[in-house]
Amino acid sequence: MSVHPLTGAVRPYAWGSRTVIAELQGRPAPTDGLEAELWLGAHPGDPSTVTGPDGPVSLATLIADDPKGQLGEQVAAAFGPRLPFLLKVLAAEAPLSLQAHPSAEYARAAYARQEADPSLPKNYTDAHHKPEMLVALTPFEALCGFRDPVVSAGVLAALDIPSLAPVVDALRAGDLRTAVETLLSWPAGDRPALIDAVLVAPAVPALAADLAARYPGDPGVLVALLLNHVRLEPGSAIWMPAGNLHAYLCGAGIELMAASDNVLRGGLTPKRVDVGELLNVLRFEVLDDPVLPSSPVAPGIITWPVPVPDFVLYRIDLDGTRPPIEVPATGPRILLTVTGDIFAGESVDGTPIEVAAGAAAYAPADAGPIKVAGTGQLFVAAVPT
Repeated sequence: MSVHPLTGAVRPYAWGSRTVIAELQGRPAPTDGLEAELWLGAHPGDPSTVTGPDGPVSLATLIADDPKGQLGEQVAAAFGPRLPFLLKVLAAEAPLSLQAHPSAEYARAAYARQEADPSLPKNYTDAHHKPEMLVALTPFEALCGFRDPVVSAGVLAALDIPSLAPVVDALRAGDLRTAVETLLSWPAGDRPALIDAVLVAPAVPALAADLAARYPGDPGVLVALLLNHVRLEPGSAIWMPAGNLHAYLCGAGIELMAASDNVLRGGLTPKRVDVGELLNVLRFEVLDDPVLPSSPVAPGIITWPVPVPDFVLYRIDLDGTRPPIEVPATGPRILLTVTGDIFAGESVDGTPIEVAAGAAAYAPADAGPIKVAGTGQLFVAAVPT
């Protein structure tokens, strides 16, 4: 069997949707909670299940038992016996936390320190970095990286809040570190009054008003105003390298990242916040354009090039008139159909595996090249070759 049906885990978070993932998979919406993320991969936090000739098995177990066969010699040598990427469907009906992810070098060192000293806060779940990209499935809004601090200074100055003067001065001087550290370290007892003042300011941005209503007393409301506010149409993508502060606001998308769960949060969340460690990993530089341009690969196939060796994402559009298209990747591959009805590879009896809308499949390295056919839209996550 060259391609195996793959079943992912749905993660329930407070910012999730009751309908998006259920509708994608063609099933009733849950009645007892929200669905925020569908995980497709071998991450130990929620590994997917592969259905093979011998029955269901964890993808993590499959890889651990035969890393060279599943990953290929090059991938196994570069990343060890683990799948280096994690594919997700993200469905946000409310803003996610202000967050950033460490670089590979910093993650290795920080995780080693944490493991050697039990008294340190448990900020890191593993020793890996977590660069990530997201392709919008619906109109999508996000805060991505710092914008020009002079522009941000003007926005905060227009609030006409005297206590923010030092932050405005730092921004006018181009000192993002001081501005962010001042806001996130604001005295706890003074925070409610500060955010209340934002709500009654003469020129309060709609974003700040919405976030302040959701997170009263959280200075992350003001930090959000220092970031690029990006609005994506379906098919557009954003790229979040290590150290860039970001927060997804609303919408559904396909997210692909290095296989890590290292997240440092600074606010806009009920989850654990560690401002000091977040400041350690942040890159205090302007991200001029977080939008990631697409690049054609072949007729019906596009990709969004990213500067990391852990993953690559392809989108394949099939109209039912072309002959089968070869997936432009070898090594381990995860396929996710988002619309239509697509057939991929071959099963044990030589017939293609059906991957209907909302369904996924897995192809190991030893499956060799695979082809897809049918009608619809398919995303393929792989390791660059």
